[in-house]
This record gives sequence, structure tokens and C-alpha cells, in this order.
Amino acid sequence: MEPKKAWRLLLLLLVAQLALIALAQDTPESDGEEEEGGDDDDDNDDGEEDDESVKEENGVWILTDANYDSFIADKEIVLIEFHAPWCEQCKDFAQAYEKIASELKEHDPPISVAKVDGPSQSGLGSQFDIAMYPTFIIVKNGQPIHYKGALAKNELLSKVKEIASPDWIPPPEATIVLTEDNFDDVVNDADIILVEFYAPWCGHCKKLAPQYEEAAQELGKRSVPILLAKVDATTETKLANKYQVTGYPTLKIFRKGKPFEYNGPRDTAGIIDHMIEQAGPPSKQIQALKQVQEFLKDGDDVIIIGIFNGEQDPAYHTYQDACNSIREDYRLHHTFSSEIRNFLKASPGQLVMMHPEKFHSPYEPKMRTLTIKDTLPHSEVTDFITNNAVPLVGHRKQSNDAKRYSKRPLVVVYYGVDFSFDYRVATQFWRKKVLEVAKDFPEYTFTIADEEDYSSELNDLGLADSGEEVNAAILDVAGKKYAMEPEEFDSDALREFVMAFKKGKLKPIVKSQPIPKSNKGPVKVVVGKTFDEIVMNKKKDVLIEFYAPWCGHCKKLEPVYLELGKKYKNEEHLIIAKMDATVNDVPHDKYKTEGFPTIYFAPSNNKDNPIQYDKNERDLDSLSKFVEEHATKLSKRKDEL
Repeated sequence: MEPKKAWRLLLLLLVAQLALIALAQDTPESDGEEEEGGDDDDDNDDGEEDDESVKEENGVWILTDANYDSFIADKEIVLIEFHAPWCEQCKDFAQAYEKIASELKEHDPPISVAKVDGPSQSGLGSQFDIAMYPTFIIVKNGQPIHYKGALAKNELLSKVKEIASPDWIPPPEATIVLTEDNFDDVVNDADIILVEFYAPWCGHCKKLAPQYEEAAQELGKRSVPILLAKVDATTETKLANKYQVTGYPTLKIFRKGKPFEYNGPRDTAGIIDHMIEQAGPPSKQIQALKQVQEFLKDGDDVIIIGIFNGEQDPAYHTYQDACNSIREDYRLHHTFSSEIRNFLKASPGQLVMMHPEKFHSPYEPKMRTLTIKDTLPHSEVTDFITNNAVPLVGHRKQSNDAKRYSKRPLVVVYYGVDFSFDYRVATQFWRKKVLEVAKDFPEYTFTIADEEDYSSELNDLGLADSGEEVNAAILDVAGKKYAMEPEEFDSDALREFVMAFKKGKLKPIVKSQPIPKSNKGPVKVVVGKTFDEIVMNKKKDVLIEFYAPWCGHCKKLEPVYLELGKKYKNEEHLIIAKMDATVNDVPHDKYKTEGFPTIYFAPSNNKDNPIQYDKNERDLDSLSKFVEEHATKLSKRKDEL
């Protein structure tokens, strides 16, 4: 019997296998494709459930970047805690928070309580600008309200119930809304006011809004309130144009109606601190002689001190008023000390400027002075400061480059610059050689720079592997730059290089991709070496896009821009062009690229004043309208285009 049973079992297994094979062969012919799609849909559905499903933990809902929107959509009010796993206060408050959730669940109507792991859910953290843990947000009808009370169960609970009440009305905005009708009255009357020009659709503006309002509330509580205001630049276009608003948000400080650029932080605490500092006088008082001596011995920047008899001195007020326009660029000081006045050998009413001792030389005075009278124009004070802000040969660094060394032409000598005790002698050795040349060319600015700080610039100049201990270059107007041929550096070699530049005998260095062998497409490719030939061609209008290969906005624009090129391909006097600004120099400073994509229209009759495209819309119709608005000559009628 055993052998028969074995054969029967084997036969059954064989039949089962044959049936499975037949089923597998039939499936693709009938509905295999549908099943495959069905499997994918099932997988996707499961994934979506995992992403958007909301788990509950001890009565508290767990929110993520993926499920926040769907969870919040149908709820009138939600309390949310942003916490971090490592936050001890969060851990200590966890049980109290669960009790809050339990109590609010019994509220009429029930109020949802949720929490977000801030470090892992960075999208929500960024959306609500979470800077510390725990942070509590009460969301009512989609609008976030930051809880600013104590970390206490009853106080938080009371605040949520207060906001949940149908009778609750949000406190009035502390931020003043300005229009053309009230702008001058408000701004001209304020000693200082910060104004934000915004667009309702701007993401950066939306992110700034709660921070800005909170700063407005805090600054409004001061004994002498500091005002914050806002202007919808999309509706108040005359104001936006008057104050040259080209991007959003744009912030400007006004003092009695006079505008100044705001260069401070854009978070609540930063705005508050910056505006408090801005509300004070631009010049800070120096009382001790030791401070002046330390500036001279160890300082890095120009020393500016006004000498006055006291705060009632009319010259003092002239100085303070004049300094307002340059307070962002300089450390400004004043003193009433007779000891400091005697040390400087100065008289009351004089403005004194000096450079630290390490920048002194036989070719320039150690101190420059200007006599200030109450009738002196402010411009004479500011011009005196800006014209004497750098020594004959100073030290260019990343930290002072924009504010001290933006003037062109700029002669730069690169080597291992280090003014610390051990290396000061070597640093001054080469600097003295530069001084011998700089004294004879007052029309140019000379500076030394550390080769490591400017390794990228040296690479662009082709000097990174020169093999020389010291290299030199001239950075000229219009973005042009010239490199000194590598050779043993001395004063004579530098003088010869500068003289050759002055006589126009040098050829500029242009970083450029290879010139395209074929450039017959609807969008012309511009490289550094062909910029002048194509973009600056005075016989052609040119629309030029500066892009970066990694830029998402540029990639999105690419097919639209190609269609634009095709649309105008047969226009004899119009070129649609593009340039990779990350690997090519733009040899004209009027074509600045501070972000990507940047688009300019260069009309044939005014190449030195290109028109930047500043609209948010980058569709075919908007770009076409821009082209046709500024084109000097189109072969077709606009209605045919």
C-alpha cells in the first residue's frame, strides 16, 4: 500500500502544478494589465493612507508635513505643540499636554489637540518659523495664532478656550496699513518708521507677516513707540514705483519721510533689536581714551570720531543728522571728552578720521579732519567720510569687500596676508612694495588680499596655479578684470602692469565656455567670449536670460523660452538668447544677476541701460508682451504676432 500512496501523492502534485502553469499563462491574455494597474493603485492607496493618515497617541493627534493640510481643513480650531525628542521641557510638559487634550475633547464643540515633531517635520517647522521648543500654535479657521503665555496647563487651556469662543475677535493689527492717501501723513510725521512693501501672493511675504506683526506689537509697547507699517505694492503701484520697489518683500526705514535701506534681520527678535538700534543716534559716544588707543592698535577699520563740546552743540546735531544716511556702512563715534580731544590734538567741532596703525604709511597723513558747522551741508560730511574710508593700501576681506572695496578700478595684490604677531613682518614686506606704486596712482584704489580668502577669484583670473608667491590683478568697471602675468613680484613689475592698464594695453580675462560651433537654434547660446558680439550688438534687440543649470525655476522656464525663440526666430532685428551665468563672465556691470533666472532686454539703441524683466509671470504671453513693448523694430505687426 505504501508505494501506491506515494504514486497517488506524486500524481496529485503534478496535476496541481500543471493547473498553476495554465492559470499563469491565461492571466496576461485576459486582465493581466488591469491587475498590474490595480496592484499599483493598491500600493499607492496604501502609501497615501500611510502619508495622510493621522495617528492618535494618548488623545493627541500626530501631525506631519504630509497630513497637516487634510487634517486641518475641516476643523475650526486646533491646538498644536511643536516639540523635539531631545527637549527636556517638552518631556516634562507631556503629561500636562495630554490632560489638556482630554479636557478639550469634552469641550462644546470638541477641540482637537495635536503635536508635531519639529526636527523631523521641517516643512511645518519652516511654515510656522519655529525657532524653539516647545512652541504652541492655535490655528483658528486656518489662521495661526502664536501662544506667548507661560508653559502652564491652566494658562494654555484658558487661552485656547478664549480663542475658541465665537465672540473672540483677534486683536487689531499693530502694523499700520499705508496707502497713497495716508502714506505721507504717517511717514513724514514719524521720527522713524519701518515700511514693508509686499505682494499678497509672495511666499516670502507670507512667511514674514506673523514675525513682522509680532515685532510691531512689541515695538509699539515701548515708552517711545517705534512704528511698523506695510504697503500692498501690487495695488499701491505709484508708491512702489516712487520708492523703486523691484522685489518682495522690500523693507525701508523712513526718518521724517526720508527713505533708507533696511539691512537688518527678518525675524521677530532681529527686527526688534535692529529697529531699537536704528532708533538711537547713528553715532555712539566714546568716553574713555583707552577705547581710542585700542582702535588704533588693534582695529581693522577706519576710526571716525566727532569732537564736540556737548549735546547742545549745533555742530553735534549736524553731524548726527548727516550720519543717518551712512550708519549702515560705518561705525560712527563722537566724544565730549577733553582728554580724548587733547590726545588727538583736535578742536571742538572737528570730525577726525584715522586708520589703525598697521595701515599707516609715509605717503598719507595719519589723521584727516573736517570742521563741522551747523550750516555745513550733510553731503560734505558724508563725502568726507566715504572719500577717506580706506587707507592708501588696505586689507580687502570678504567681510569688508562690498562696503569698502566696491570702487573700480581696484588693484588687488594677493598673497598670504596675516597681520598676527608672527606673520606681520612678512605681510608688511609685500604691502610696502604695493605702497611704492599706489602713491603714484591716486585715481585707483589699491589693496592687499589673502590668497586663500579669494581662491575662487584667483582661479577665475587664471592665477590659482601661477606658482608665484604674490599675484596681482585689476578689477575694472563693467566687470572686466585683468591679470598680471606670473613673474617674480616687486614694485617695478606692479608699476609696469598698472601703467599698461592705464594706457589700455591689457586684454581682459573672460571666463567663458567654448564658443558653440553651431548656434542656429531659435535661442542663441551666449558665452563669455561672445557676450559683446551678440548681446551688445547695436544692430539687434536682444532678450537675454541668465540661468543656472541647477535652478528649478530655470528648468521650468526652458520650454517656454524655447517657444518664445521659435515665435521670433524670423525677426531680423531681434535675438532671443540665454547664458549659463555660473560658468561665464558677464563683462558688463549693468547686467547684474543676483538670482536665477534673470532676464534683460537690451534694446539696440541703448545697450548700456538694459530693461530687467521683473514680472512674476513667466508664461509665453507675458514674455511676448515684454518683448513687443520694448522692441525697437519688429518686421511683423504686433497683432499678427
